Amino acid sequence: MAMQTELIKIEREHMSLSAMKRAGKILRAGGLVAFPTETVYGLGADALNEEAAQKIYAAKGRPSDNPLIVHIADMEALDRIVEQAPETAKALARAFWPGPLTMIFHKKECVPMGTTGGLSTVAVRMPSDEIARELIRQGGGYIAAPSANVSGRPSPTTAQHVYEDMNGRIPMILDGGPVQIGLESTIVDLTEEHPVILRPGYITLDMIRSVTGEAEMDKGLIADDSSVHPKAPGMKYRHYAPKADLQIVEGPMEQVVSYINRQCAVFGKAGVICTEETRGRYLNGDVKCIGSRKDERSIASHLFAILREFDEDQVERIYSESFDTPGLGQAIMNRLLKAAGHQKIDVSVR
Repeated sequence: MAMQTELIKIEREHMSLSAMKRAGKILRAGGLVAFPTETVYGLGADALNEEAAQKIYAAKGRPSDNPLIVHIADMEALDRIVEQAPETAKALARAFWPGPLTMIFHKKECVPMGTTGGLSTVAVRMPSDEIARELIRQGGGYIAAPSANVSGRPSPTTAQHVYEDMNGRIPMILDGGPVQIGLESTIVDLTEEHPVILRPGYITLDMIRSVTGEAEMDKGLIADDSSVHPKAPGMKYRHYAPKADLQIVEGPMEQVVSYINRQCAVFGKAGVICTEETRGRYLNGDVKCIGSRKDERSIASHLFAILREFDEDQVERIYSESFDTPGLGQAIMNRLLKAAGHQKIDVSVR
């Protein structure tokens, strides 16, 4: 018999302490609770309980060598789980915590290998969402939480997305409404000589450098190499994928629009991901506007929801414009490339 999944609406301004205590009790007992963060919805378990962490992998269908991020609610909690927080980490925490930044440290023995995907390092973040931080406090101080979706599917940005994937798999979902950012946190590795970004996000390379001076992007970030052992979530496996085949179309916008229009004329059940600037120029297909190129955050916040809408619409293939914008563009393209299995078409060379 499938588990009953309870969906509880939580108001941030008038948070139900009794509901939060119930959710915390589930976590302390080794159960799972889905909850909102400012990035995406997370699927939480007690990070220091190896059996609880294993339940996350089972619920998601997630490979067990894919590390989980440990969420904390205050700086004091960090010292109990990491060997040492370098000065660089403290400076980054002052600048970006609470917020969408995950930092990787050498772990202490109390953090089980089941949480870290078998690694001697641990990824840690302090979310800015009030519901998330209250749940962390009620749940014992350390919540391991990947995105609350079935592994490989687009990450959830609403509680309804979580319910679609997790109904019958987990006991409770806390509904805090749509998330703010819509892309997972930036991950920076602090165990090397210089900070290295392993996953781009809302906190950009330039923002990291403004604090640390030196920092770089991981050279394997865009590579699709299945032999690479992941040091951070999402580095190894295809992520965020809709059911339909997704291709990213790059090149001068006139040629991109023309190419997508030709493809949609041939394939009746095709989807199009476009922007406010181009939506009126597509003649065929299931056209979805992701936001405006003048507002990167609008594009980021709608990406995963639109991929899920195409699943509902049962399109057979999807064509997306490229979004190589200066700030969040790298993070948006990172997610799109993973969703597309790195399928790109450059129409400028045709």
